[in-house]
Amino acid sequence: MSYPVALSLAGRRALVVGGTRGLGDAVVRRLDDAGARVIAVGRTEPGTTVAARVVIADSTQPEAADVIAAAVEEQGGIDILVHVAGGSSSPGGGHASLSDADWDVELSLNLLSAVRVDRALTPSMLRQGRGAIVHVGSIQARMPLHDGTLGYAAAKAALRAYSKGLANELAPQGIRVNTVSPGGIDSPSARALAQRIATARGISEEAGMQTLMDSLGGIPDGRFAPPSEIADVIGFLVSDAAGSVVGADIVVDGGTIKTI
Repeated sequence: MSYPVALSLAGRRALVVGGTRGLGDAVVRRLDDAGARVIAVGRTEPGTTVAARVVIADSTQPEAADVIAAAVEEQGGIDILVHVAGGSSSPGGGHASLSDADWDVELSLNLLSAVRVDRALTPSMLRQGRGAIVHVGSIQARMPLHDGTLGYAAAKAALRAYSKGLANELAPQGIRVNTVSPGGIDSPSARALAQRIATARGISEEAGMQTLMDSLGGIPDGRFAPPSEIADVIGFLVSDAAGSVVGADIVVDGGTIKTI
């Protein structure tokens, strides 16, 4: 696809954490399509990918940041960093069902992994005096689901606050930081969440999905967003067309959040 100059990423170097599957893979494809050379980071090898390089690393582990930084140094730095890695594996059943270990897992994956990777990679961006960072959050930062993903919601709310502070810190030095907060994504992980809710309540998977939809209060446009639509928003945010967008949280939820 041919992109207008302001949306083109020709010659840019990008890294996508969580870029080997799902939304992360869609982001890799979108950035590549716009002309960027993309490194995809993931815990597992992708089935197929358009990434120029794949780095196998678990971003929840502190040592992963050094592995990722080494890959970035080998290609001479990056211009774009997108942190997609996230999710929830905690049991349903409300706050009392979450152990300390569950909380550690949720915070490590959905907050601290981004913090560590940013800390490892921003020095390179600062030396070149430019860059764009996008953290993928969630509308649950605003409307947490207490039954299935309370720890996840709390971690994403913390990620949103961290991102805003980081944006204010880095903007004077030429680095833009923004957050994209999807609502329901048409993905295997959404179906897995519905299954966990179903297991906790002793109901069918179909009923679990309906519970998930109901818990969101309904989606005005009537569907979960395909990953490609969210990737398009991220592609815009890291382009020159979004040059004055700093510290924003862009919600992509089909109208699920109904308050101002």
